[in-house]
Amino acid sequence: MQSQVFTKTIEMPDGRTITIETGKLARQANGSVVVRMNNTMLLATVVSVKEAKENAAFFPLSVDYQEKYASNGRIPGGFMKRESKLSDYEVLISRLVDRAIRPLFPDNYMAETQISVTLISADTQDAPDALAALAASAALSVSDIPFGGPISEVRVVKVDGEYIVNPVREQMAKATLDVIVAASIDNILMVEGECSEVSEEEMLEALKIAHEIIKTHCKAQIELTEMVGKTQKREFNHVKEDEELKKLLFDTYYGQYYAVAKQCIPNKQLRADSFNAIEEAYFAALPEDSTIDKNIAKRYFHDIHKKAARDLATNEGIRLDGRTTEQIRPIWCEVDYLPMPHGSAVFTRGETQSLTTVTLGTKLDEQMIDGAVITGYNKFLLHYNFPAFSTGEVKPNRAPGRREIGHGNLAMRALKKILPSEIENPYTIRIVSDILESNGSSSMATVCAGTLALMDAGIKIKSPASGIAMGMISDPVTGKYAILSDILGDEDHLGDMDFKVTGTVNGITACQMDIKVDGLSYEVLAQALAQAKRGRLHILGEMAKAITEPREDYKPHAPRTVSIQIPTELIGAVIGPGGKIVQDIQKESGATVIIEEKPGFGLVSIFAVDKLAMEKAYNRVKAIVTEPEVGEVYNGVVKSIQPFGAFVEFVKGKDGLLHISEIKWERLETMDGVLEIGEEIQVKLIEIDKKTGKYRLSRKVLLPIPEGMSNNSGGGGFRERRDDNRGDRGERKDFQKKDYDKRRK
Repeated sequence: MQSQVFTKTIEMPDGRTITIETGKLARQANGSVVVRMNNTMLLATVVSVKEAKENAAFFPLSVDYQEKYASNGRIPGGFMKRESKLSDYEVLISRLVDRAIRPLFPDNYMAETQISVTLISADTQDAPDALAALAASAALSVSDIPFGGPISEVRVVKVDGEYIVNPVREQMAKATLDVIVAASIDNILMVEGECSEVSEEEMLEALKIAHEIIKTHCKAQIELTEMVGKTQKREFNHVKEDEELKKLLFDTYYGQYYAVAKQCIPNKQLRADSFNAIEEAYFAALPEDSTIDKNIAKRYFHDIHKKAARDLATNEGIRLDGRTTEQIRPIWCEVDYLPMPHGSAVFTRGETQSLTTVTLGTKLDEQMIDGAVITGYNKFLLHYNFPAFSTGEVKPNRAPGRREIGHGNLAMRALKKILPSEIENPYTIRIVSDILESNGSSSMATVCAGTLALMDAGIKIKSPASGIAMGMISDPVTGKYAILSDILGDEDHLGDMDFKVTGTVNGITACQMDIKVDGLSYEVLAQALAQAKRGRLHILGEMAKAITEPREDYKPHAPRTVSIQIPTELIGAVIGPGGKIVQDIQKESGATVIIEEKPGFGLVSIFAVDKLAMEKAYNRVKAIVTEPEVGEVYNGVVKSIQPFGAFVEFVKGKDGLLHISEIKWERLETMDGVLEIGEEIQVKLIEIDKKTGKYRLSRKVLLPIPEGMSNNSGGGGFRERRDDNRGDRGERKDFQKKDYDKRRK
């Protein structure tokens, strides 16, 4: 028997509707909904166990977003032909939902919880990623799981000066600003996006527009919760408390923690050792028969540490390493550190260091994208690696985790906006950032090192980009707050905001923000963005000490490339029957030639390891697609010799007649011994017959005139020699035509 089905509809500003339905699918989950916009449908489910594990120290939440290939009428590629592990794209969407949802669970809720969002129907126009958090929040809202929502997510783009919410794909492709914003009915929680060097004011306006729409999503979920009757959530008590112990530890040790914090120890490990020594001394002094729960005590010591560090910043404007709120850690940079990569750089800021390389490849190195919805090719790759030794830890090496994928994607989006166009840069580019030290802002160090390595590789970027991570510490009781530039790892962990902003001197190229507190005003966000801009510009100044602009040329061992735009109708001429011509060009030159059909033109990309191979391939292609011009000089090859002259191939596939009178200034009576078949000579195109299209060449006009001879003396002109003793003019012309036509075929 089918249970009761509840539906709620949300009206979007452009007239489209979003429907949330519950009670029909996945009824054994604690909560499940189907969210639909046009033909895009997401199934979201949530399950949370009744009890938490004993002494659980963190909230075990997992969020998985997956796209079914059947949703778009496709069969997966590859050998297995089924969905398996999440793709990088699906991991990124999972992270977007996780970052928006996680902060809203109660601090003392520790039950294992799983949220699954599945794309079950895909519309080619409506992007599902902007609906995933709405679906997850709605599933929680119709469950009995305690949750401080509802929340929702929308995408905002700016196209031709107009802001559009949840755009279709064609609009996304033309956007100069593209951000996904998550928020509750009261506060913005998360921002992720990329921009084409936009201003801070444009970014703030996008956040405001997004929040207004999200409020309507949240109201619809509240009404749906009331319709379903899930306003009362389950009771729980997952964290043990000892108020007496809590007061004792705070009263006894807060001053010691504050004193250590105020020492402003710059070294991360020494600072951690100093804080840990307080806790270790306490446990060492406990009698063996003590009944104090050490897990509870450890949690209280963490809270004391957190409060002391935060109070130091808000009360005195001093940070754990002694910097002021806006001060950037010392920076040093070096380019061309590694001799053999095509580009390399070291960027070090405080105790965070990235060693980054750039590798240039051909179109054959492009990454093939075979997703359920998104397919195609990617020619710009950025991979971020975070080995355990970067934080002084011992861990086995494993495949990249969600953190590595997320940090790498942020840096990739930041640098993608400064790359030259595809015509200007036909390379496939792979950037690899290996984090060798980490104490906060390693993704932003990747942006800086990536910019330096691109310039070292000779890539003509539009403008250098840098990145900075902003933090905030606030006191809800006093209302005091401090915005921190270039945050440490400790400040990220202990603070209320992690706001990463990347950009050039002209504007923002990417951003990522996670907010952990309620009530962050737009005034505070504006202050953070302005402070971030000053920090970015300072970092760009430090980077300029290593390199100020891209190198004039690529490294000697880097592949060489050139691109030629050709008319679409000539693509077949370059490829040849069955690829014969392009294969011949590659075989003869040693270069790699790739031909693509673009909207309105063909693009020929030539890659070679040296200049000679490049020129050979380039000249062959140009010869095919370029119409010979009268007055141009060509390097030709003698193909045949006749009594009246020679036929010379002056461009590949095109022969012209070099008449005997045009070989030398001196009069020639015979062609014997004058030229040889296969001989290379320079010739000038002097005429193209308008009726027949035949080419007439001259060699003598490129030679100096012998002393005492004028242009009209000696050998004479072409017309003066037409009626000489070489036989009947008609027979000679007929012979020329037959031979010429035979060679043209």
